[in-house]
Amino acid sequence: MARIQPQDDEDGDAKGLDDFRPLTAEEAQKLRLQQPLLSIWRVVLAQVVVGLAVAAFTWLFTGRVSAAWSAAYGALAVVVPAALFARGLTSKTSTMNSGTAVFAFLLWEMVKIGLTVAMLYAAIWLVKDLSWPAMLVGLVITMKVYWVVFAWRKVFHPVN
Repeated sequence: MARIQPQDDEDGDAKGLDDFRPLTAEEAQKLRLQQPLLSIWRVVLAQVVVGLAVAAFTWLFTGRVSAAWSAAYGALAVVVPAALFARGLTSKTSTMNSGTAVFAFLLWEMVKIGLTVAMLYAAIWLVKDLSWPAMLVGLVITMKVYWVVFAWRKVFHPVN
C-alpha cells in the first residue's frame, strides 16, 4: 500500500498529518472565547423580536392593520417552524450520538420546511385581507435574522 505524499501549499510548506498538533488547554479556552457557541434559542428569540418590529413598521408606514397582520403572519411562518426545529434538535434523543444527530437534523429540517409551506398555504384562510407583499417582507426579513445573529455572535452571546 502506497503512502500518500503531502501536498505543497503556496508557501512551499508541506501540509500533512505530521503538522497536526493538538491544542493545549489554554489555546482551546482562548479559541472558545473568540468563537463562542450560539444557542439556537437566541436565534429564535431574535427572530421573534425582528418579526414584531417588522409588523410594527409595516403598520406605521402603511397605516393598514391588515398589512401589519400579514407581515406578522409572515414572521410567524418563520418563527414557529424554527422553534419546532430548535426543540427537536435540542431533545435528548437527537443528541445521543453523531448518527442520530445527523438524522435528527435532516428530519427536523424537513419538518421545518413542510410546516413553513403549510403555513404559507393556509395564510389565505387565516389572515383577513391578506397582503402578500407585506407577508413576504415579514417572512424574508425574519428569515435573514440567522445571518445577522451569526455575524453579531458576540453581541448575542456575551462572554461570562
